[in-house]
Amino acid sequence: MSTLLLAATTFALGCYALASVLVLVRLVRGPRAQDRVFALDLLYFHAMLVVMVMGIRHQSDRYFEAALLIALFGFVSSSAMAKFILRGEVIE
Repeated sequence: MSTLLLAATTFALGCYALASVLVLVRLVRGPRAQDRVFALDLLYFHAMLVVMVMGIRHQSDRYFEAALLIALFGFVSSSAMAKFILRGEVIE
C-alpha cells in the first residue's frame, strides 16, 4: 500500500471519529426525539463508512459485505423508529 493511501485512510478515519463524537453529543443533548433518531441514523452511516475505509486500507472484500449489512440493518431500524415516532407502534 502506498504512503499516500495510508495517509488518506488515516485522515478519513480521524474525520469520521470526530464527526461521530459530534453526533454523539447531539444524541445525548437532542431536545426532540427526531434529533435523536437522526443522530442514530448518522451513527450507523459513519460506522458503515469506517468499515468501508478499513476495507480499502486492508484490501479485503469482507469489509464491503459488512458495510452492506450495516446499511441494510440501519435502514430497517431507521424506518422502524420513524414509524414508532409517528404512530406509537411498530407492528400493526
